[in-house]
Amino acid sequence: MRLDRVFLVFAVVVGVAVGVVIVLVPQSRSIGLAPYFWVLIAFALFEGVAVYRRGSGMGPPISMPTRLIGFALALGLMVLIPWAGGAELKLY
Repeated sequence: MRLDRVFLVFAVVVGVAVGVVIVLVPQSRSIGLAPYFWVLIAFALFEGVAVYRRGSGMGPPISMPTRLIGFALALGLMVLIPWAGGAELKLY
C-alpha cells in the first residue's frame, strides 16, 4: 500500500479521535491549544516517522494534494462528530 493511502487512513483516524475527545471530554476545548492544532501535530509526527523510515535523501514522502485532502478530511470529521453529538465547538 502506498504511503499516501496510509496517510489518508491516518487522517480519518485522527479526525475521528479528535472529534470523539471533543464530545466525551468537554474540558479539552478549554486548554490553550485549539483542536485543529492537535491534527497538525499528529500529521507532523506521521511525516517525521515517514521521513525517518524512508531516509531524508529523497523527496517528500507524502504529496501536497494528499496532505491537503487529509487535512480537510480530519477537520471535517473533527467538526462533524461534535456537531452530530450535540457539543458546541469553538475552532479558534
